[in-house]
Amino acid sequence: MITTFAAALNTGLRRALEDDPKVLLMGEDIGRLGGVFRVTDTLQKDFGNNRVIDAPLAESGIIGTAFGMALRGFRPVCEIQFDGFVYPAFDQIVSQVAKIHYRTQGKVKAPITIRIPFGGGIGSVEHHSESPEAYFAHTAGLRVMTPSNPADAYVMIRQAIALDDPVIFFEPKRRYWDKAEVDFEEPAQLPLGRARVCHDGADATVVAYGGTVATALAAAKIAAEEGHSLEVIDLRSLSPIDFDTVEASVAKTGRLVVVHEAPVFAGLGAEIAARITERCFYHLEAPVLRVGGFDIPYPPAKLEKHHLPDPDRILAAIDRSLAA
Repeated sequence: MITTFAAALNTGLRRALEDDPKVLLMGEDIGRLGGVFRVTDTLQKDFGNNRVIDAPLAESGIIGTAFGMALRGFRPVCEIQFDGFVYPAFDQIVSQVAKIHYRTQGKVKAPITIRIPFGGGIGSVEHHSESPEAYFAHTAGLRVMTPSNPADAYVMIRQAIALDDPVIFFEPKRRYWDKAEVDFEEPAQLPLGRARVCHDGADATVVAYGGTVATALAAAKIAAEEGHSLEVIDLRSLSPIDFDTVEASVAKTGRLVVVHEAPVFAGLGAEIAARITERCFYHLEAPVLRVGGFDIPYPPAKLEKHHLPDPDRILAAIDRSLAA
């Protein structure tokens, strides 16, 4: 059926609640309101306020409570209302949640899924359009995932909740209203953590994730009209990263452009560029290039279109790569 990204997430959460009585949802305004983006709409009505919990406005308290519940056998799914609100909970996540498995030599697990709407493109105010994925991908002990389309949103949220590892689950908020076909009965087509080649090409590889995958696909369509063939890869998992899929593509095309909304400096694109340069040195026909946000605090809403990567900026990087 055709459904939105947000509705696919809602269905995935519903299935997780139905499948396991130890799954519960926690977050600010997720119950009666159904969340700011209505991702949890009707779930409290159907499962009760003991399993879909409206939490106080205290992110550190939400994650701390979820951590304790996870240690007692529950599978809490926490919603951080906006990306910029996760920082008060950062200490709990990186000092406690991420460390417990290693600290106890594998005897204790923390099956917590932390949902974070991230990125820009919706005209929000300060602290509502961050891209903090590199902080969490850098933290050993955390899995970091981000779907780019409704079908993956449905499958990947269920996979995340079923894991015994803590998962940071980034949801590109400007894609919540995107619509696509989703088969809710079809099993997962890709293993957890595997990247997807979502557009075949031969001249250059474009790696993207989350909200920028649709942007990269738009760039590939324009490039085709101009006679260039771009291969687009949706990473899906940011920690671990499926470098094998990226390497296979770059070995074929000889060129790589990495796209993300976060600032380029010390972003995930830097890690991808370094790894692929090591692994594909003799295949590369040009340096790996990065297209991302600028090294500034997220700008006011009226200026964000200049900050976010768009097809023109991706195509400019492709032209630079092809000219090398």
